[in-house]
Amino acid sequence: MTLLVIAKEPLPGRVKTRLTPPFTPQEAARLAEASLADTLRTVLALPAARRAVVLDGAPGPWLPPGIEVVPQGAGGLDERLAAAFGACTGPTLLIGMDTPQITAADLAPALSPDAWDGCDAWFGPAEDGGFWALGLAEPDPGLLRGVPMSVPETGAVQRRRLVDAGLTVRDLPRLRDVDTAADAVDVAALAPDGRFAAVLAGLTRAAVR
Repeated sequence: MTLLVIAKEPLPGRVKTRLTPPFTPQEAARLAEASLADTLRTVLALPAARRAVVLDGAPGPWLPPGIEVVPQGAGGLDERLAAAFGACTGPTLLIGMDTPQITAADLAPALSPDAWDGCDAWFGPAEDGGFWALGLAEPDPGLLRGVPMSVPETGAVQRRRLVDAGLTVRDLPRLRDVDTAADAVDVAALAPDGRFAAVLAGLTRAAVR
């Protein structure tokens, strides 16, 4: 099993721009870094032969040992996701960096010894209409190319693409992405002991002084 995390280097002005306002670009980048760090910490604890971050940018101190770095390809997000899968063989599960609340239990169905028995794909829907996880027993870039990304129907179109290809699809839990300040508050409450929650709490305290 290969576990991939698709991510952007957490630089001010390049990540989590919908958090600005109320947060500054620097604060939004700190939240993005914390979200990525929490995600990678969870990934490190999961059973996988290979763990990699598919990165747009350069690695920083947030990258723990044991995580391989793979550069993202060119093009739109659909092309970059397709390229990430295209570089893998065998069962591959890709997740985003915007769900720092993920737990081993959220991903357990796709990582169990019988996860791929009679199953070709795992799909993790997001509350905003996108998806936070996608697993393919046989990675095929063509299953992602041309899917409209970052629109309310992204998840529905992607899942339909899998079904129309004749794949047996199983679903992971529906989770909330961190896109807005309201999302950040709700997600932090779901994982109060994580780095994301700690950074958010510090920024919130500073704002009310």
